Amino acid sequence: MAIRKYAILGALALAGISLTGLSARAEDVTLTLWSLDRDIQPAPNLVKEFNAQNNGIKIEYRLIQFDDVVTEAMRAYATGQAPDIIAVDNPEHALFSSRGAFLDLTDMISKSTVIKPANYFPGPLKSVEWDGKYFGVPKATNTIALYYNNKDMFKAKGLDPNKPPQTWDELVEDARKLTDPAKNVYGLAFSAKANEEGTFQFLPWAQMGGGSYENINAEGAVKALEVWKTIMDEKLASPDTLTRGQWDSTGTFNSGNAAMAISGPWELDRMSQEAKFDWGVTLLPVPKEGAERSSAMGDFNWAIFSTSKHPAEAFKALEYFASQDDKMFKNFGQLPARSDISIPETGQPLKDAALKVFLEQLKYAKPRGPHPQWPKISKAIQDAIQAALTGQMSPKDALDQAADKIKAVLG
Repeated sequence: MAIRKYAILGALALAGISLTGLSARAEDVTLTLWSLDRDIQPAPNLVKEFNAQNNGIKIEYRLIQFDDVVTEAMRAYATGQAPDIIAVDNPEHALFSSRGAFLDLTDMISKSTVIKPANYFPGPLKSVEWDGKYFGVPKATNTIALYYNNKDMFKAKGLDPNKPPQTWDELVEDARKLTDPAKNVYGLAFSAKANEEGTFQFLPWAQMGGGSYENINAEGAVKALEVWKTIMDEKLASPDTLTRGQWDSTGTFNSGNAAMAISGPWELDRMSQEAKFDWGVTLLPVPKEGAERSSAMGDFNWAIFSTSKHPAEAFKALEYFASQDDKMFKNFGQLPARSDISIPETGQPLKDAALKVFLEQLKYAKPRGPHPQWPKISKAIQDAIQAALTGQMSPKDALDQAADKIKAVLG
């Protein structure tokens, strides 16, 4: 009997079945995934749902900090310790792709019935491209537009709440009328901070003026920075516009201390809870009527490291994540990067009306770059904004200097 028992165990072992429990999956593949998302955001929840499928692939999740993404991920790649999957900010995607750190997914995507390039907004899709190939999949997206206090402030100042500013001149003129120092109310709130948020907010203005990061000192881009300087010089926006981010600047609007604010759809839930007034959203004002529109494009992309030992399994995970894109807004308040997904109404009129505007604005959203040296390019733009708005240089001189720095980076 003992001989028979050991013979059976030996046969099971040869067959690859666990001796410690026949129910265990000896062939389970374990993947690692890094992301900035916390427990109320998509990544850890998608990982949980994926793992619950018990499909032979398990994902271990690791939360990383925003400031550490590039340095830590690149260090991990260089030392052979990179995760299988990572979520990176879209302007940093090209840095990894251009250095061979991310896996070329073009063939996998061409065979996928879930991930189809034609379904994505042009901006997010462009951000995962490098050298004509796809090195990732858009995770989510966002953009910016103009919030305005359409009842308590627009009507009180004799402005038509159904006609928010559509051009730069109208924006400045309305901001002048809405600014009320006696009540501590500024006409506009936005972020010109010396980090990526400042670039994120300014670049669409430069693009609408006919500029780009390669041509940041175009005449229309200089005009855009002159408009920003006018707003700051006339105190139509708070002086701390130069030092605070979008979250804090939008808080000024929510509290009733700014009549308008340039911000994104990530604020919709907070605004619905905090703003005790009727508000609306309109597309970013353009230089003049009929001018080309543009907007910033934010959020993150999925990518698979080229060092992954399980690329096929990692791509299956990305396909699962993409299959849940229709729940992105409902569950996490984030906009899917896809134009083929209809977002159902929430039943909150202000929020639903705003959402339609942001989805329209996304049609004009452009990625920052893509370029592997984006952090250096962005820094040149940030420095120009700060120099001009603090009076150290004229807007033209500041952007000329930025253009020279960027030219040196581009080579």
